[in-house]
Amino acid sequence: MSDLSKNMIAPSLNIPRDGGSHINTAKLNGPYIVYFYPKDDTPGCTKEAIEFSANTDFFNKNNITVIGVSKDTIDKHDKFILKHNLNIILGSDISGEVCEKFGVWVEKSMYGRKYMGIERSTFLVSADNIIFKIWHKVKVKGHIDEVIKISKEMLNM
Repeated sequence: MSDLSKNMIAPSLNIPRDGGSHINTAKLNGPYIVYFYPKDDTPGCTKEAIEFSANTDFFNKNNITVIGVSKDTIDKHDKFILKHNLNIILGSDISGEVCEKFGVWVEKSMYGRKYMGIERSTFLVSADNIIFKIWHKVKVKGHIDEVIKISKEMLNM
């Protein structure tokens, strides 16, 4: 578990992404959002990806890169993007290394059964790679609106 907090330098992220290339946050010119989600094509994860995609005009206009990360394979990401017409980056963290660095690989519990999984979390990172805001245990409803609101604060809009 990581102890990341606001105003800390964000961990680097260099992982395979949809389409067969890589996403490396060290090479981005501008702020970015990295959101972690449990699994492609499940109800909450699909809604979250669709909502981020529906707001890409705002993110693109403000040079904010949106990166969704799960442990799904690139093949699954490509199918997920195609099925739901997504236009955000989906990174594949099969090893779980990035999830560990960001502290989102946690013990979860369902119906009394404990297991390890990705905690739905979002990190807003400034252009100088400083964490501006962290959302843990994200509830999808209203989340993207909150992310946009805080992004505007970060950009002094």
